[in-house]
Amino acid sequence: MDTQGRGGVDGLDDIDPADQWVFNPETGGYELNLSGTPTPRAAVPAVRPRTRPATGTGPGTKTLPPRPRRPADDTGTTVRGAGTRTRDRRPPGAGDPPRGRGTERRAAAERRRAKKERRRKILIWVSACLAMLMLIGTGVAWYVYKRLNDNLTKVEVPFDNPVTRDAPVNILFIGTDERLGAGNDSYGDADSTGHADTTVLLHVSQDRTHATALSIPRDLVVDIPDCETVQPDGSTRTVPGRQRVRFNESYGVDGRDPGCTWKTVEQLVGVEINHFMMADFNAVKDLSTAVGGVEVCLAKDIDDKKSHLTLPAGRHVVEGEQALAFVRTRSSVGFGSDLSRIELQQQFLASMARSLTSGDTLTNPTKVWSLAEAVTNSLTVDTAIGDIQSLVALAQDLADVPVKDISFVTVPVIDNPEEEVAATVVLNEDKALPLFRMLQEDLSLTEAEDAAKESGDSPDPADAPEKAEPVPAAQVRVDVYNGGTRVGAAQDTLVWLQNTHGMALATNAGNAAAQQTTTTLEYGPDQAGQAATLAELMGLPAGALKESSADAGDSPMTLVLGDDFRGAGTPIEVEAKKPADLDSVTADDENVCAS
Repeated sequence: MDTQGRGGVDGLDDIDPADQWVFNPETGGYELNLSGTPTPRAAVPAVRPRTRPATGTGPGTKTLPPRPRRPADDTGTTVRGAGTRTRDRRPPGAGDPPRGRGTERRAAAERRRAKKERRRKILIWVSACLAMLMLIGTGVAWYVYKRLNDNLTKVEVPFDNPVTRDAPVNILFIGTDERLGAGNDSYGDADSTGHADTTVLLHVSQDRTHATALSIPRDLVVDIPDCETVQPDGSTRTVPGRQRVRFNESYGVDGRDPGCTWKTVEQLVGVEINHFMMADFNAVKDLSTAVGGVEVCLAKDIDDKKSHLTLPAGRHVVEGEQALAFVRTRSSVGFGSDLSRIELQQQFLASMARSLTSGDTLTNPTKVWSLAEAVTNSLTVDTAIGDIQSLVALAQDLADVPVKDISFVTVPVIDNPEEEVAATVVLNEDKALPLFRMLQEDLSLTEAEDAAKESGDSPDPADAPEKAEPVPAAQVRVDVYNGGTRVGAAQDTLVWLQNTHGMALATNAGNAAAQQTTTTLEYGPDQAGQAATLAELMGLPAGALKESSADAGDSPMTLVLGDDFRGAGTPIEVEAKKPADLDSVTADDENVCAS
């Protein structure tokens, strides 16, 4: 519908679009009537065309159509809402009318009628637009919903751990080095289906007031557990685990899917993951472009021959290929390692988080649509969130977390002491284990109050055992089950208990009926002394002790080793605290510059 102007061709005005919507008494609604013809009206004085530069001056200016002028009355006053006729009620040749009360009343009545006419047309316009939106919008909404849904790639994983409002949320983000997509030929491994090149575990607190984004180095030495993968035909295949290999092999190697990375991270960190999202190189390019670029900062000039990033020191807005080059740069920053690259990625993600939550993005329909397209085209997700409704519901649930309370941190590591030339890294347990415990206990890295909350609300690990006098180890009767993914955990613990501590009544009961992330010790009230002894030896936290309501008699206690079991003789209990010199940044920090 053309609504440009009054001042049409050959002295004719366009029909007012509002007049084309006619009330139909049979249907009780307005209908579009295109049978009318333009109504002749008085000639409008020509208006000199104006020019305005499109962007700057000189070539590239565009001519704007003349602005329409409303017809003027005989007093030289523009008449608003005059329709297609001039309002001259005086006889030809008459002079100015007398300004008596009657004339003023008539003029006031005329203005009221004109105002009502405008209001009527506005209401018709609103009704017409709403009617069209309701009719067209239904189709558009379905089209958008179907299109975005079809964009998503889904992978079925053998886990069922939905998000609930009364529990923390853990989402695993996996960035692969798969080279599919236009322009990605020079990236990644040409002979690989991709590895877990960039992995971030996002932990969102139960009360949705803070979040921690934990980066996991790809060269970290880990144990990858056996994992069950779902095949295209619906059948399952178990991929054997591997011991002491690079973390990035948890995906893409030997047929491992995102579920294998999922299990590896659960075993490493000791939290239950709810969902995963996976993306490749294209996600960085498309998302950075969709938000209009991401601001980054460099403390020095960078000319990286491998990533092809060339930027002087200072602040820059990067998008597309340049954004991808930024997050892939490693040899020109820090120590030239993957850990230095992670720092760049964290700066990039923090800046993108600020862009995504800014008013410039959320109030711009074009950007929102581009983002929706980019996200859904780039993402592979678990089937539980494999539709737009589920993704939107998840996003709404997590939307309350303030940007200032989103922390970015890397798993603390040290160079692998077994290598002469450092190629891999291993956990720095003195720092990593307390950090993992903070996530397990849902503590924030951004609030100092959490330390006081922890000391005031958390149970003392020694409370339960101290209620009873510990007994000699030789009197402790316990069945040891392996409920984690570490191969041989129950047997290793049994040997350690018997040979090191003389706990001859301990037995290896094999694998537990179900896997669990944390270690538990179940006992009866009459076994409190035995529980105190075993808890002290094993370094069990108070939360691991589960006292039943009935005495156990001669039955053994039940010790189930979870994914938090680190090895025989290694205490499971770790104080939940932020390491003093742990490097972390928050998403609202705009003063982070890569060096």
